[in-house]
Amino acid sequence: MKELRASKEFEIRFSEVDSMSFVWHGSYPLYFEDAREAFGKKYGLGYLLIFDNGFYAPLVELSFQYKKPLVYGMHPRVDIIYQPTEAAKIVFDYEIHDTADESLIATGHSVQVFMDRDYQLVWSNPAFYEEWKRKWDVL
Repeated sequence: MKELRASKEFEIRFSEVDSMSFVWHGSYPLYFEDAREAFGKKYGLGYLLIFDNGFYAPLVELSFQYKKPLVYGMHPRVDIIYQPTEAAKIVFDYEIHDTADESLIATGHSVQVFMDRDYQLVWSNPAFYEEWKRKWDVL
Protein backbone atom coordinates (compact mmCIF):
# COMPACT_ATOMS: atom_id res chain seq x y z
CA MET A 1 0.00 0.00 0.00
CA LYS A 2 1.13 3.51 -0.80
CA GLU A 3 2.61 5.63 2.00
CA LEU A 4 1.32 9.19 2.26
CA ARG A 5 3.58 11.58 4.14
CA ALA A 6 4.26 15.27 4.38
CA SER A 7 6.83 17.40 6.19
CA LYS A 8 7.04 20.87 7.62
CA GLU A 9 10.12 22.62 8.91
CA PHE A 10 9.66 25.12 11.72
CA GLU A 11 11.61 27.36 14.05
CA ILE A 12 11.45 27.35 17.80
CA ARG A 13 10.07 30.64 19.04
CA PHE A 14 11.38 32.15 22.26
CA SER A 15 7.83 32.13 23.66
CA GLU A 16 7.75 28.31 23.36
CA VAL A 17 10.66 27.60 25.72
CA ASP A 18 11.06 27.48 29.47
CA SER A 19 13.89 28.82 31.63
CA MET A 20 16.12 25.89 30.56
CA SER A 21 15.54 26.75 26.86
CA PHE A 22 13.54 23.50 26.43
CA VAL A 23 10.35 23.63 24.40
CA TRP A 24 7.33 23.44 26.68
CA HIS A 25 5.45 20.15 26.29
CA GLY A 26 2.26 21.98 25.34
CA SER A 27 3.83 23.16 22.08
CA TYR A 28 4.11 19.66 20.61
CA PRO A 29 0.40 19.33 19.81
CA LEU A 30 0.68 22.62 17.89
CA TYR A 31 3.57 21.24 15.82
CA PHE A 32 1.45 18.17 15.05
CA GLU A 33 -1.43 20.45 14.06
CA ASP A 34 0.88 22.29 11.65
CA ALA A 35 1.83 18.90 10.19
CA ARG A 36 -1.84 17.95 9.72
CA GLU A 37 -2.42 21.22 7.87
CA ALA A 38 0.62 20.58 5.65
CA PHE A 39 -0.68 17.07 4.93
CA GLY A 40 -4.12 18.46 4.10
CA LYS A 41 -2.66 20.95 1.64
CA LYS A 42 -0.47 18.35 -0.04
CA TYR A 43 -3.14 15.64 -0.35
CA GLY A 44 -6.39 17.61 -0.44
CA LEU A 45 -7.70 16.54 2.97
CA GLY A 46 -7.96 19.86 4.74
CA TYR A 47 -10.35 20.84 7.48
CA LEU A 48 -12.43 22.98 5.12
CA LEU A 49 -13.04 19.97 2.84
CA ILE A 50 -14.27 17.99 5.82
CA PHE A 51 -16.44 20.88 7.00
CA ASP A 52 -17.78 21.66 3.52
CA ASN A 53 -18.93 18.04 3.27
CA GLY A 54 -20.97 18.41 6.46
CA PHE A 55 -18.60 16.91 9.02
CA TYR A 56 -16.23 17.73 11.84
CA ALA A 57 -13.09 15.71 12.57
CA PRO A 58 -12.23 16.16 16.24
CA LEU A 59 -9.17 14.62 17.83
CA VAL A 60 -10.06 11.75 20.15
CA GLU A 61 -6.53 10.52 20.76
CA LEU A 62 -3.19 12.32 20.89
CA SER A 63 0.07 11.00 22.27
CA PHE A 64 3.74 11.77 21.98
CA GLN A 65 7.01 10.43 23.27
CA TYR A 66 10.06 12.54 23.88
CA LYS A 67 13.40 11.15 22.75
CA LYS A 68 15.47 14.27 23.41
CA PRO A 69 14.59 17.91 24.03
CA LEU A 70 13.82 20.56 21.50
CA VAL A 71 15.73 23.67 22.44
CA TYR A 72 15.73 27.28 21.37
CA GLY A 73 17.81 27.77 18.23
CA MET A 74 17.04 24.37 16.66
CA HIS A 75 15.46 24.14 13.22
CA PRO A 76 13.38 20.97 13.43
CA ARG A 77 11.10 19.26 10.94
CA VAL A 78 7.89 17.43 11.70
CA ASP A 79 7.00 14.49 9.45
CA ILE A 80 3.44 13.19 9.31
CA ILE A 81 2.53 9.73 8.03
CA TYR A 82 -1.03 8.67 7.22
CA GLN A 83 -2.01 5.28 8.64
CA PRO A 84 -4.74 3.66 6.53
CA THR A 85 -7.66 2.05 8.34
CA GLU A 86 -11.04 0.73 7.28
CA ALA A 87 -12.67 2.48 10.24
CA ALA A 88 -14.22 5.94 9.96
CA LYS A 89 -11.10 7.56 11.36
CA ILE A 90 -8.13 9.60 10.24
CA VAL A 91 -4.98 8.20 11.84
CA PHE A 92 -1.53 9.79 11.72
CA ASP A 93 1.91 9.08 13.11
CA TYR A 94 4.47 11.85 13.60
CA GLU A 95 8.21 12.22 13.88
CA ILE A 96 10.09 15.37 14.81
CA HIS A 97 13.70 15.47 13.64
CA ASP A 98 16.52 17.95 14.14
CA THR A 99 17.42 19.05 10.60
CA ALA A 100 21.06 19.61 11.65
CA ASP A 101 21.76 15.91 12.13
CA GLU A 102 18.42 14.12 11.45
CA SER A 103 18.30 12.89 15.05
CA LEU A 104 14.88 11.87 16.30
CA ILE A 105 13.45 14.33 18.82
CA ALA A 106 9.93 12.99 19.39
CA THR A 107 7.28 10.67 17.97
CA GLY A 108 3.53 10.96 18.13
CA HIS A 109 0.19 9.52 17.14
CA SER A 110 -3.28 10.98 16.62
CA VAL A 111 -6.76 9.73 15.82
CA GLN A 112 -9.61 11.82 14.50
CA VAL A 113 -13.19 10.64 14.08
CA PHE A 114 -16.05 12.05 12.06
CA MET A 115 -19.04 13.82 13.56
CA ASP A 116 -22.01 15.20 11.68
CA ARG A 117 -23.26 18.77 12.09
CA ASP A 118 -25.47 17.60 14.96
CA TYR A 119 -22.32 16.45 16.79
CA GLN A 120 -23.22 12.79 16.37
CA LEU A 121 -20.46 10.25 15.86
CA VAL A 122 -20.40 8.85 12.33
CA TRP A 123 -19.69 5.11 12.28
CA SER A 124 -19.07 4.65 8.55
CA ASN A 125 -16.71 6.52 6.27
CA PRO A 126 -18.31 9.59 4.69
CA ALA A 127 -18.59 9.38 0.90
CA PHE A 128 -16.05 12.17 0.33
CA TYR A 129 -13.50 10.34 2.52
CA GLU A 130 -14.05 7.04 0.67
CA GLU A 131 -13.49 8.95 -2.59
CA TRP A 132 -10.31 10.51 -1.16
CA LYS A 133 -9.03 7.07 -0.12
CA ARG A 134 -9.65 5.70 -3.64
CA LYS A 135 -7.88 8.67 -5.22
CA TRP A 136 -4.75 8.08 -3.13
CA ASP A 137 -4.99 4.27 -3.25
CA VAL A 138 -5.16 3.85 0.54
CA LEU A 139 -8.29 1.71 0.82
